[in-house]
Amino acid sequence: MAEAAKEGANLATYSTSLRVIRKLAEGGMGSVFLAEQLGAAGFSKTVAIKVIRKEFLNDKETVTLFFDEAKLVADLVHPHIVQVYNLAEYKGRYFVVMEYVHGMNARDVMLRHLDQGRTIPTDIAAFIVSRICRGLYYAHRKRDRKGVHLGLVHRDVTPSNILCDLRGSVKLSDFGIAKALTMNIPDETKVIMGKLPYMSPEQAGGLSTDQRCDIYALGLVLYELLAGTPVFMPKSREQLMYLQRKGVPPIDSVRKNVPPDLAAIVKKATEFDVEARFADANEFGTALETYMYSNRYGPTNEKLAEYLQQVFPEIDWDRVE
Repeated sequence: MAEAAKEGANLATYSTSLRVIRKLAEGGMGSVFLAEQLGAAGFSKTVAIKVIRKEFLNDKETVTLFFDEAKLVADLVHPHIVQVYNLAEYKGRYFVVMEYVHGMNARDVMLRHLDQGRTIPTDIAAFIVSRICRGLYYAHRKRDRKGVHLGLVHRDVTPSNILCDLRGSVKLSDFGIAKALTMNIPDETKVIMGKLPYMSPEQAGGLSTDQRCDIYALGLVLYELLAGTPVFMPKSREQLMYLQRKGVPPIDSVRKNVPPDLAAIVKKATEFDVEARFADANEFGTALETYMYSNRYGPTNEKLAEYLQQVFPEIDWDRVE
Protein backbone atom coordinates (compact mmCIF):
# COMPACT_ATOMS: atom_id res chain seq x y z
CA MET A 1 0.00 0.00 0.00
CA ALA A 2 2.83 2.41 0.87
CA GLU A 3 4.52 1.73 -2.45
CA ALA A 4 1.25 2.26 -4.31
CA ALA A 5 0.68 5.55 -2.48
CA LYS A 6 4.20 6.69 -3.32
CA GLU A 7 3.71 5.85 -7.01
CA GLY A 8 0.38 7.68 -6.98
CA ALA A 9 2.02 10.73 -5.43
CA ASN A 10 4.69 10.71 -8.13
CA LEU A 11 2.02 10.45 -10.78
CA ALA A 12 0.34 13.55 -9.39
CA THR A 13 3.34 15.55 -10.60
CA TYR A 14 2.99 14.36 -14.18
CA SER A 15 0.69 17.20 -15.04
CA THR A 16 -0.92 20.12 -13.25
CA SER A 17 -4.18 19.15 -15.00
CA LEU A 18 -4.41 15.76 -13.27
CA ARG A 19 -4.92 14.71 -9.68
CA VAL A 20 -4.31 11.05 -8.90
CA ILE A 21 -6.68 9.60 -6.30
CA ARG A 22 -5.76 5.92 -5.87
CA LYS A 23 -4.56 2.80 -7.65
CA LEU A 24 -7.30 0.74 -9.28
CA ALA A 25 -5.47 -2.21 -10.77
CA GLU A 26 -2.11 -3.72 -11.67
CA GLY A 27 -1.66 -5.37 -15.04
CA GLY A 28 1.09 -7.04 -17.01
CA MET A 29 2.10 -3.88 -18.86
CA GLY A 30 1.20 -1.18 -16.37
CA SER A 31 -0.86 0.19 -13.51
CA VAL A 32 -4.26 1.89 -13.67
CA PHE A 33 -5.11 4.80 -11.37
CA LEU A 34 -8.28 6.69 -10.61
CA ALA A 35 -7.78 10.40 -11.20
CA GLU A 36 -9.40 13.75 -11.82
CA GLN A 37 -8.79 15.75 -14.98
CA LEU A 38 -8.82 19.40 -13.90
CA GLY A 39 -9.62 22.53 -15.85
CA ALA A 40 -10.47 26.20 -15.52
CA ALA A 41 -13.16 27.55 -13.16
CA GLY A 42 -13.20 24.43 -11.00
CA PHE A 43 -13.77 22.00 -13.89
CA SER A 44 -13.23 18.36 -12.87
CA LYS A 45 -13.78 15.10 -14.75
CA THR A 46 -13.24 11.62 -13.30
CA VAL A 47 -10.85 9.60 -15.47
CA ALA A 48 -8.57 6.57 -15.32
CA ILE A 49 -4.85 6.75 -16.02
CA LYS A 50 -2.93 3.78 -17.37
CA VAL A 51 0.81 4.08 -16.73
CA ILE A 52 3.47 1.91 -18.30
CA ARG A 53 5.55 0.10 -15.68
CA LYS A 54 9.10 1.34 -15.08
CA GLU A 55 10.70 -2.00 -15.87
CA PHE A 56 9.28 -1.88 -19.40
CA LEU A 57 10.48 1.60 -20.31
CA ASN A 58 13.60 0.20 -21.98
CA ASP A 59 11.65 -2.53 -23.77
CA LYS A 60 11.07 -1.00 -27.20
CA GLU A 61 8.45 -3.59 -28.22
CA THR A 62 6.37 -3.10 -25.06
CA VAL A 63 6.52 0.69 -25.30
CA THR A 64 5.47 0.48 -28.96
CA LEU A 65 2.48 -1.71 -28.03
CA PHE A 66 1.52 0.82 -25.34
CA PHE A 67 1.67 3.68 -27.86
CA ASP A 68 -0.15 1.71 -30.55
CA GLU A 69 -3.01 0.82 -28.21
CA ALA A 70 -3.58 4.47 -27.28
CA LYS A 71 -3.39 5.71 -30.87
CA LEU A 72 -5.61 2.92 -32.15
CA VAL A 73 -8.35 3.34 -29.56
CA ALA A 74 -8.31 7.15 -29.73
CA ASP A 75 -10.64 7.09 -32.73
CA LEU A 76 -12.78 4.19 -31.51
CA VAL A 77 -15.75 6.18 -30.25
CA HIS A 78 -18.55 3.79 -29.33
CA PRO A 79 -20.85 3.29 -26.31
CA HIS A 80 -19.45 -0.20 -25.74
CA ILE A 81 -15.73 0.58 -25.97
CA VAL A 82 -13.73 2.34 -23.25
CA GLN A 83 -12.77 5.76 -24.62
CA VAL A 84 -9.18 7.04 -24.68
CA TYR A 85 -8.71 10.78 -24.18
CA ASN A 86 -4.98 11.39 -24.33
CA LEU A 87 -1.48 9.87 -24.51
CA ALA A 88 1.13 11.86 -22.60
CA GLU A 89 4.66 11.70 -21.22
CA TYR A 90 6.32 13.24 -18.20
CA LYS A 91 10.01 12.76 -17.40
CA GLY A 92 10.21 9.56 -19.41
CA ARG A 93 7.03 7.99 -17.99
CA TYR A 94 4.21 7.37 -20.44
CA PHE A 95 0.54 7.32 -19.52
CA VAL A 96 -2.87 7.15 -21.15
CA VAL A 97 -5.83 9.18 -19.90
CA MET A 98 -9.05 7.25 -20.50
CA GLU A 99 -12.68 6.84 -19.52
CA TYR A 100 -13.33 5.62 -16.00
CA VAL A 101 -15.96 2.88 -15.67
CA HIS A 102 -17.48 2.88 -12.18
CA GLY A 103 -18.27 -0.77 -11.62
CA MET A 104 -16.58 -4.11 -12.07
CA ASN A 105 -15.43 -6.49 -14.80
CA ALA A 106 -17.32 -9.56 -15.93
CA ARG A 107 -14.90 -11.82 -14.07
CA ASP A 108 -15.77 -10.03 -10.83
CA VAL A 109 -19.47 -10.59 -11.58
CA MET A 110 -18.88 -14.30 -12.14
CA LEU A 111 -16.74 -14.72 -9.02
CA ARG A 112 -19.32 -12.95 -6.84
CA HIS A 113 -21.96 -15.42 -8.06
CA LEU A 114 -19.66 -18.35 -7.31
CA ASP A 115 -19.09 -16.98 -3.80
CA GLN A 116 -22.86 -16.81 -3.34
CA GLY A 117 -23.38 -20.31 -4.71
CA ARG A 118 -25.55 -19.25 -7.61
CA THR A 119 -25.36 -18.70 -11.35
CA ILE A 120 -25.73 -15.56 -13.45
CA PRO A 121 -29.23 -15.32 -14.96
CA THR A 122 -29.15 -16.40 -18.60
CA ASP A 123 -30.60 -13.10 -19.84
CA ILE A 124 -28.03 -11.06 -17.90
CA ALA A 125 -25.17 -13.11 -19.38
CA ALA A 126 -26.64 -12.82 -22.89
CA PHE A 127 -27.15 -9.07 -22.50
CA ILE A 128 -23.57 -8.41 -21.37
CA VAL A 129 -22.16 -10.35 -24.31
CA SER A 130 -24.59 -8.81 -26.80
CA ARG A 131 -23.31 -5.32 -25.92
CA ILE A 132 -19.72 -6.41 -26.51
CA CYS A 133 -20.84 -7.80 -29.88
CA ARG A 134 -21.93 -4.29 -30.82
CA GLY A 135 -18.62 -2.79 -29.74
CA LEU A 136 -16.65 -5.43 -31.61
CA TYR A 137 -18.71 -5.04 -34.78
CA TYR A 138 -17.94 -1.33 -34.78
CA ALA A 139 -14.23 -1.93 -34.13
CA HIS A 140 -13.95 -4.65 -36.76
CA ARG A 141 -15.42 -2.32 -39.42
CA LYS A 142 -13.52 0.80 -38.36
CA ARG A 143 -11.69 2.85 -40.99
CA ASP A 144 -9.01 5.46 -40.41
CA ARG A 145 -9.39 9.15 -41.20
CA LYS A 146 -8.42 8.50 -44.82
CA GLY A 147 -11.13 5.86 -45.18
CA VAL A 148 -8.73 2.90 -45.11
CA HIS A 149 -10.12 -0.19 -43.36
CA LEU A 150 -8.09 -0.92 -40.21
CA GLY A 151 -8.67 -4.67 -40.23
CA LEU A 152 -8.73 -4.56 -36.45
CA VAL A 153 -8.82 -7.73 -34.34
CA HIS A 154 -8.84 -7.37 -30.52
CA ARG A 155 -7.24 -10.79 -29.78
CA ASP A 156 -7.76 -10.45 -26.01
CA VAL A 157 -11.50 -10.68 -25.39
CA THR A 158 -11.72 -12.02 -21.83
CA PRO A 159 -14.02 -11.52 -18.81
CA SER A 160 -11.43 -9.23 -17.23
CA ASN A 161 -11.55 -6.91 -20.24
CA ILE A 162 -15.34 -6.55 -20.20
CA LEU A 163 -16.38 -3.76 -17.84
CA CYS A 164 -19.87 -3.40 -16.37
CA ASP A 165 -20.78 0.06 -15.09
CA LEU A 166 -23.14 0.28 -12.11
CA ARG A 167 -25.47 2.34 -14.31
CA GLY A 168 -25.84 -0.66 -16.64
CA SER A 169 -23.49 0.10 -19.52
CA VAL A 170 -21.07 -2.56 -20.77
CA LYS A 171 -17.73 -1.72 -22.36
CA LEU A 172 -14.79 -3.54 -23.93
CA SER A 173 -11.33 -2.46 -22.78
CA ASP A 174 -7.64 -3.24 -23.25
CA PHE A 175 -6.68 -3.24 -26.92
CA GLY A 176 -3.07 -3.75 -25.85
CA ILE A 177 -2.42 -6.73 -28.15
CA ALA A 178 -4.93 -5.83 -30.86
CA LYS A 179 -3.73 -6.03 -34.42
CA ALA A 180 -4.57 -3.67 -37.24
CA LEU A 181 -3.26 -3.25 -40.78
CA THR A 182 -1.86 0.14 -39.79
CA MET A 183 0.18 -1.21 -36.85
CA ASN A 184 3.70 -2.56 -36.80
CA ILE A 185 2.94 -5.68 -34.77
CA PRO A 186 4.88 -8.92 -34.35
CA ASP A 187 4.12 -11.57 -36.99
CA GLU A 188 1.36 -13.61 -35.35
CA THR A 189 2.49 -16.72 -37.21
CA LYS A 190 5.75 -16.45 -35.25
CA VAL A 191 4.74 -14.72 -31.99
CA ILE A 192 1.66 -16.14 -30.25
CA MET A 193 -0.25 -13.40 -28.41
CA GLY A 194 -3.27 -13.66 -26.13
CA LYS A 195 -4.38 -15.47 -22.98
CA LEU A 196 -4.39 -19.24 -23.34
CA PRO A 197 -7.93 -20.01 -22.05
CA TYR A 198 -9.51 -17.59 -24.56
CA MET A 199 -7.39 -18.13 -27.67
CA SER A 200 -9.12 -19.21 -30.84
CA PRO A 201 -7.84 -22.37 -32.55
CA GLU A 202 -6.22 -20.27 -35.29
CA GLN A 203 -4.57 -18.03 -32.67
CA ALA A 204 -3.21 -21.01 -30.74
CA GLY A 205 -2.07 -22.65 -33.97
CA GLY A 206 -0.03 -19.64 -35.05
CA LEU A 207 -2.27 -18.86 -38.01
CA SER A 208 -3.40 -15.46 -39.21
CA THR A 209 -6.51 -14.21 -37.42
CA ASP A 210 -9.53 -12.18 -38.44
CA GLN A 211 -12.68 -10.92 -36.66
CA ARG A 212 -13.91 -14.49 -36.12
CA CYS A 213 -11.05 -14.96 -33.64
CA ASP A 214 -12.80 -12.42 -31.38
CA ILE A 215 -16.17 -14.13 -31.92
CA TYR A 216 -14.74 -17.42 -30.67
CA ALA A 217 -13.25 -15.75 -27.58
CA LEU A 218 -16.50 -13.92 -26.84
CA GLY A 219 -18.37 -17.21 -27.21
CA LEU A 220 -16.07 -18.68 -24.56
CA VAL A 221 -16.83 -15.69 -22.32
CA LEU A 222 -20.58 -16.27 -22.74
CA TYR A 223 -20.09 -19.96 -21.90
CA GLU A 224 -18.08 -19.04 -18.80
CA LEU A 225 -20.66 -16.53 -17.56
CA LEU A 226 -23.36 -19.18 -17.91
CA ALA A 227 -21.36 -22.11 -16.53
CA GLY A 228 -19.41 -20.28 -13.83
CA THR A 229 -16.14 -21.79 -14.99
CA PRO A 230 -13.83 -21.37 -18.01
CA VAL A 231 -14.24 -23.82 -20.89
CA PHE A 232 -10.51 -24.49 -21.07
CA MET A 233 -7.87 -24.27 -18.33
CA PRO A 234 -4.78 -25.46 -20.20
CA LYS A 235 -1.26 -25.55 -18.83
CA SER A 236 0.32 -25.17 -22.27
CA ARG A 237 -0.52 -24.17 -25.81
CA GLU A 238 -0.16 -27.78 -26.92
CA GLN A 239 -2.71 -28.91 -24.33
CA LEU A 240 -5.06 -26.12 -25.41
CA MET A 241 -4.86 -27.18 -29.07
CA TYR A 242 -5.65 -30.76 -28.06
CA LEU A 243 -8.69 -29.65 -26.05
CA GLN A 244 -9.89 -27.38 -28.85
CA ARG A 245 -9.82 -30.23 -31.35
CA LYS A 246 -12.07 -32.24 -29.00
CA GLY A 247 -14.55 -29.36 -29.14
CA VAL A 248 -16.37 -27.20 -26.61
CA PRO A 249 -18.75 -29.29 -24.44
CA PRO A 250 -22.42 -28.32 -24.91
CA ILE A 251 -23.33 -25.60 -22.43
CA ASP A 252 -26.50 -27.45 -21.42
CA SER A 253 -24.32 -30.36 -20.31
CA VAL A 254 -22.96 -28.21 -17.47
CA ARG A 255 -26.01 -26.01 -16.81
CA LYS A 256 -29.36 -27.64 -17.38
CA ASN A 257 -31.58 -24.55 -17.47
CA VAL A 258 -29.91 -22.87 -20.46
CA PRO A 259 -32.63 -22.39 -23.12
CA PRO A 260 -32.02 -24.35 -26.36
CA ASP A 261 -31.89 -21.14 -28.44
CA LEU A 262 -29.12 -19.73 -26.27
CA ALA A 263 -27.26 -23.05 -26.18
CA ALA A 264 -27.29 -23.07 -30.00
CA ILE A 265 -25.81 -19.55 -30.06
CA VAL A 266 -22.99 -20.57 -27.72
CA LYS A 267 -22.27 -23.59 -29.91
CA LYS A 268 -22.12 -21.57 -33.12
CA ALA A 269 -19.84 -18.91 -31.63
CA THR A 270 -17.35 -21.52 -30.37
CA GLU A 271 -17.10 -23.80 -33.39
CA PHE A 272 -13.56 -25.08 -34.04
CA ASP A 273 -14.01 -24.53 -37.77
CA VAL A 274 -13.77 -20.78 -38.34
CA GLU A 275 -16.18 -21.01 -41.30
CA ALA A 276 -18.86 -22.55 -39.08
CA ARG A 277 -18.91 -19.62 -36.64
CA PHE A 278 -20.95 -16.45 -36.91
CA ALA A 279 -19.66 -14.51 -39.90
CA ASP A 280 -19.28 -11.33 -37.87
CA ALA A 281 -20.08 -9.79 -34.50
CA ASN A 282 -23.28 -8.25 -35.87
CA GLU A 283 -24.65 -11.71 -36.67
CA PHE A 284 -23.65 -12.92 -33.19
CA GLY A 285 -25.24 -9.90 -31.52
CA THR A 286 -28.42 -10.15 -33.57
CA ALA A 287 -28.80 -13.82 -32.62
CA LEU A 288 -28.53 -12.89 -28.94
CA GLU A 289 -30.99 -10.00 -29.31
CA THR A 290 -33.47 -12.23 -31.13
CA TYR A 291 -33.22 -14.70 -28.27
CA MET A 292 -33.70 -11.96 -25.64
CA TYR A 293 -36.46 -9.87 -27.22
CA SER A 294 -38.44 -11.89 -29.77
CA ASN A 295 -41.15 -13.00 -27.34
CA ARG A 296 -40.70 -10.91 -24.18
CA TYR A 297 -39.50 -7.66 -22.68
CA GLY A 298 -35.86 -8.59 -22.29
CA PRO A 299 -32.93 -7.08 -20.40
CA THR A 300 -31.94 -3.41 -20.64
CA ASN A 301 -29.21 -1.17 -19.23
CA GLU A 302 -31.55 -0.29 -16.38
CA LYS A 303 -32.27 -3.93 -15.59
CA LEU A 304 -28.55 -4.73 -15.59
CA ALA A 305 -27.88 -1.73 -13.30
CA GLU A 306 -30.55 -2.85 -10.85
CA TYR A 307 -29.23 -6.39 -10.87
CA LEU A 308 -25.59 -5.36 -10.31
CA GLN A 309 -26.60 -3.14 -7.43
CA GLN A 310 -28.30 -6.14 -5.81
CA VAL A 311 -25.26 -8.36 -6.33
CA PHE A 312 -22.77 -5.71 -5.16
CA PRO A 313 -24.72 -3.83 -2.44
CA GLU A 314 -21.54 -2.62 -0.76
CA ILE A 315 -20.56 -0.41 -3.72
CA ASP A 316 -21.83 3.16 -3.68
CA TRP A 317 -23.25 4.04 -7.11
CA ASP A 318 -22.20 7.66 -6.91
CA ARG A 319 -19.17 7.87 -4.65
CA VAL A 320 -16.02 7.30 -6.69
CA GLU A 321 -13.20 8.15 -4.26
